[in-house]
Amino acid sequence: MDAITIREIVDATSGQLLSGKEDAVVTGVCTDSRIFQQGDLFVALLGENTDAHRFVRQVAEQGGKTFLISERDAAEALADANVILVQDTLAGLQALTHYYLDKIGVGKIAVTGSVGKTSTRDMVYYILSEKYKTGRPIKNYNSDVGIPLTVFTFDSTTEMAVLEEGMEHAGEIHRLADMTRPEVAIITNVGISHLENLGSRENIYRAKMEITDFFGRDNVLIINESCDLLKRSRIHGDYRVITVGETGAEDYVVSDIRDMGLEGVNFTLTTGGESREFRLNVPGAHNALNAALAVAACARYGVTMDQAAEGLLKLQLTGKRLKVREARGIRVLDDSYNAAPDSVKSAIRTVEATPAERWVAILGAMNELGDDTPALHYEVGKYAAEHGISLVIGIEPKAAEIVRGAREAGCNALYFDEKEDLYPELPKLLKEGDLVLTKASMTRHFWEIADKIING
Repeated sequence: MDAITIREIVDATSGQLLSGKEDAVVTGVCTDSRIFQQGDLFVALLGENTDAHRFVRQVAEQGGKTFLISERDAAEALADANVILVQDTLAGLQALTHYYLDKIGVGKIAVTGSVGKTSTRDMVYYILSEKYKTGRPIKNYNSDVGIPLTVFTFDSTTEMAVLEEGMEHAGEIHRLADMTRPEVAIITNVGISHLENLGSRENIYRAKMEITDFFGRDNVLIINESCDLLKRSRIHGDYRVITVGETGAEDYVVSDIRDMGLEGVNFTLTTGGESREFRLNVPGAHNALNAALAVAACARYGVTMDQAAEGLLKLQLTGKRLKVREARGIRVLDDSYNAAPDSVKSAIRTVEATPAERWVAILGAMNELGDDTPALHYEVGKYAAEHGISLVIGIEPKAAEIVRGAREAGCNALYFDEKEDLYPELPKLLKEGDLVLTKASMTRHFWEIADKIING
């Protein structure tokens, strides 16, 4: 992070300097007292369960010199510190993020979508890195707090940044887009994640489209027209729309997708009369479209198809996404970061495309699906059976419908109330030559199952 002065923080946040020196500087931003470092601005956020104003004294005792607070009384514990008072510390953090992005003059691509946004973000990063010094999110940071923490790892040598913008409710992406003001945005798709909160796919579409709320004539939106709700014809903003798809009518056309299971994906991408073969060394045929979206976005910054292809060969996905692990002759496809019906079906197709003695799927809850939750879980179980899965294992109550769907489609299926009930049975259920998929919503921590299989 480039150093910024107290005066800059006060001006950016519309705050009041209660004490300290305007010409003092900070060299980092921190919201967690446990990882505070010398030189950081400590932002005292008010969370659902914790008010960080309780920890300002502790941070001061650790050597903290600069604080952003919204409770005046907290300043009493901060003698000889630079203390800025704002009405809302989260809003102040976001305003400072907006200011800092402008200050360092970085180019910005933002990615959102119901599924695939983190993978697409990673692809954008590796492609851009062929030409520019590029910043990307720490871990899976895509929220009100995560994006600022990411941004403050950039400095004036950062030429491009790719940012992921997530949401659970309407209005959240609007707020993130206001903070980041991307020049180019990607919407990967509009699925049924967050249906419980938003009520309909149309409402999810509107929430995703908030990423364009601050767009003008110089901005570009890139959409996956393979999604039924993402069509150029229904977008009427004063900005350019670039389409990706498989029909042949899009600006970037994906064709000849060859799913090689765990070995990766090959495909052809055509645009403007130019065609190029691409290879991804990560599993999942759906990633061909994600890669095409990334290529289209990076082309706005002069990245060639050849450079994009080289970047994608280096791709490594963040977190527990389609990670291949192996022990004792059993391979595990650990895709346990998150789950929605479409992403579970994609993972099952990846398994189906991979030679193995037997295909096993250990599946859990898919969250925020609203009233259709039982039917959507049942459908996934049925789909697994129809696509050759030999054994389906469902864990926790929502997955009971996965098991029922699999059984009624003729598949061997078992149900366990908790992960811990499965663990002692694993040596009896799995055998050499198996390919095992583990997938559920992130809150279910299904990577722990993958760990148990691998570590024995």
